[in-house]
Amino acid sequence: MPKIARYAVVPVSLPDEDPEWKFAGQAYPHWDACIVALVAEDGTIGWGYAAAFTHLGATNAAVESVLHRLATPLVGRDALAIEGNLRLVDKGIRGNAPAKSGIDCALHDLAARLLGVPLHRLFGGRVRDAIPVCRMLALKDPDGMATQARARIDEGFRCLKLKVGGDVAEDVARVRAVRRAVGPEVRLTLDPNMSFRAKDAIAFVARVAEYGVEMIEQPVRETDLDGLALVTRTVPIAVEADESAHSPESTFALAAHRVVDAVSLKVTKMGGLRNVFAAARICEAAQLGCRMGATVGSRLLTAHAVQLCAALPNLSFPSEVAEFLHVMDDPFEGLEVRDGAVWISDEVGCGVRLRPEIAWRI
Repeated sequence: MPKIARYAVVPVSLPDEDPEWKFAGQAYPHWDACIVALVAEDGTIGWGYAAAFTHLGATNAAVESVLHRLATPLVGRDALAIEGNLRLVDKGIRGNAPAKSGIDCALHDLAARLLGVPLHRLFGGRVRDAIPVCRMLALKDPDGMATQARARIDEGFRCLKLKVGGDVAEDVARVRAVRRAVGPEVRLTLDPNMSFRAKDAIAFVARVAEYGVEMIEQPVRETDLDGLALVTRTVPIAVEADESAHSPESTFALAAHRVVDAVSLKVTKMGGLRNVFAAARICEAAQLGCRMGATVGSRLLTAHAVQLCAALPNLSFPSEVAEFLHVMDDPFEGLEVRDGAVWISDEVGCGVRLRPEIAWRI
């Protein structure tokens, strides 16, 4: 029975190549996180990434503090007892999904490495070879977003998600500019990040219908489920929950009441791979669409998400699993992106590795 011998937490702050990268209400010139390392008795290391997203109420200092609290009781425990270890983590503190996701991912990575298998084997094995990608466009003026869009298309991507800001006229201009820049074949989705009221969201969707938009993500506040349901019933395109789907329980409620058409799954938001897997199964049972939402940060975060995606049979939209491409100074390497998709690695563990020049003391 391999045991967890020790752990380490390494805070990082990774700059974005675009210092003006932002979405409605939030700017992210850099991406803060804590890297979690769980080390088995034989020296095998399982890696996890705990993102400190300010829009999820997290800071690096707070995440680091919680990680120490959650990881300490794991020392000496069976490294393969993922479920029992995560139950202990859940009891350790309420909430704190970003920190818990880092522990969860490190536990899964460690178990996969000890067993000598790719991480997707822990969730039933892969059902696809690649994950089609949707690339995000940061919130800018219409010309700036059109420039971003052309760059992503030149890189080979064929699905884009536009961040919009909640002003109907300005946002229509953004969508118009992007569609003219990329032509009719590129798939477009929209993300207001909760910046609309329900009636404004409905009016906005009506005005952009001519531009062939497929889906709008979380148009209203996360707690406004009546407004979210009203938008879903009214507009002709798919409506996706993001902030309103923050756990398996909230996903179940959305499915039971048919509030949305689809759910954005996120490892950090939902507290780890185990919870995302549960939410995906709920979507499958309820015949809701789902995809992996934004995994912005190190390749390490994306690698865990991609390994889980490999085993999910019901992904119905391209996933946002290539955003590490605009994050600089990444301490991890790996992941293959080509033909508008991220390809599944069969390496042992999550499929990425620490760069050889990184000399952390673990």
